[in-house]
Amino acid sequence: MFQHPGDSNISKFQVSEFILMGFPGIHTWQHWLSLPLALLYLLALTANILILIIINQEATLHQPMYFFLGVLAVVDMGLATTIMPKILAILWFSAKAISLPECFAQMYVIHCFVAMESGIFVCMAIDRYIAICKPLRYPAIVTDSFVVKATVFMALRNSLATIPVPVLAAQRHYCSQNQIEHCLCSNLGVTSLSCDDRTINSIYQLLLAWTLMGSDLALIFLSYALILHSVLKLNSAEAASKALSTCTSHLILILFFYTVIVVISITHNAAMTLPLVPVLLNVLHNVIPPALNPMVYALKNRELRQGLYKVLKMDKEN
Repeated sequence: MFQHPGDSNISKFQVSEFILMGFPGIHTWQHWLSLPLALLYLLALTANILILIIINQEATLHQPMYFFLGVLAVVDMGLATTIMPKILAILWFSAKAISLPECFAQMYVIHCFVAMESGIFVCMAIDRYIAICKPLRYPAIVTDSFVVKATVFMALRNSLATIPVPVLAAQRHYCSQNQIEHCLCSNLGVTSLSCDDRTINSIYQLLLAWTLMGSDLALIFLSYALILHSVLKLNSAEAASKALSTCTSHLILILFFYTVIVVISITHNAAMTLPLVPVLLNVLHNVIPPALNPMVYALKNRELRQGLYKVLKMDKEN
């Protein structure tokens, strides 16, 4: 498993696996968290599968906005499934061991899916900007080809940009400690166990956050600022209200997504005094949005609600 720190030849050894300890400070009763986490995971899977079924079955929903929503549903299920089975195994069966390759693979997939979710939010914001600010040109700009190209670009961008994260982590030398006070293989949590310098890992993590998340957030804010500017110039209050209502659900999810990321980054600095907070927030950030996203869209979108009624055999006219 791992060598004793007192061994004179410690630098020659490499741990063969990591031990995910779970939630720091509450190890004795952390198993009670398994029920709400399992319910959130089940809700995320069920709600997103329903979204995909509704979009597939309803011809009126075969539009760019709903295609992006379908991609978001797939990403959400992938993100939740990347971490939840292992977390539940830790809480239910104390299956805490994870091999180094498996840990680095999980690290990569988490980064890739989180970045992909951010990218899809950008695509949805741009879609709403064109639909509201340039409605006459919308059919010519947001074509099927545009939607596919935007999705492929985001997938390539995020899958390639996040490769260095696990690669750099795998290049570190783990010679003594192998117990991670976390439920998943976070980059900073894993590399903090390394015996050599991990400065390059921290620098790339920061660079990735600023270039990907930072640029995505800037584009989203720019899109909605232009939307708000355009809506305020409308003479009809009803038209303005209708235009804004289509963006409300997007803004709710976007604000939650990025706010939690910022809070996690801030609380990570306080991990020595409050180690549970960043770990709990990290886990919840990977499972609450997948459960929340489809519900917010279903509640705010009339077409989705009607599609849900049909799928559940509860046909309603309004």
